[in-house]
Amino acid sequence: MLIRKITGVKIHDNGCSLKAYKREILEEVRLYGEMHRFISVYASWSGGKVTEVVVNHRPRIGGKSKYGMSRIFKVILDLYVIKFLYSYMNRPIHFFGKYGFRFLALGFGILTWAIVLKIFYHRSLISTPLPQIGFSFILVAVQLVLTGIVAELMMRTYYESQNKKPYKIREIIDSNK
Repeated sequence: MLIRKITGVKIHDNGCSLKAYKREILEEVRLYGEMHRFISVYASWSGGKVTEVVVNHRPRIGGKSKYGMSRIFKVILDLYVIKFLYSYMNRPIHFFGKYGFRFLALGFGILTWAIVLKIFYHRSLISTPLPQIGFSFILVAVQLVLTGIVAELMMRTYYESQNKKPYKIREIIDSNK
């Protein structure tokens, strides 16, 4: 249910290994670690149509399942990794910039509160840690935005060095016909 909710792929059983895919969809998929359970998600996000066919699951005859609570936490972590990569891989500045501007607003808010305390309540700026905290948040904000810019440059270098595009073209229609 969590995988369906986060990815938007309407499949009830992502753990089932019985799957069929078109070759052109899977040729682009790179699996790392235990990401095989998310192949249907990768296929859907690559433009493939994903559907579910009910299969007859038979009870285990021998052996013991190794699927326990520790694996559930690993799946949740992997799920957040692929969601992050899907949402921000081609535009990392959106991720870092979003949090950078939040920290910037928080830092300026804290500094404003420190100035309000100074002007209206005659509190010394050195009597509270607010200026240091405010400037720290502003510094973190600048670092986040700069990290986003560096990540954006890295993504452009990645695509240009391998002559790749951040999008796929399924079919080219000749307009001269």
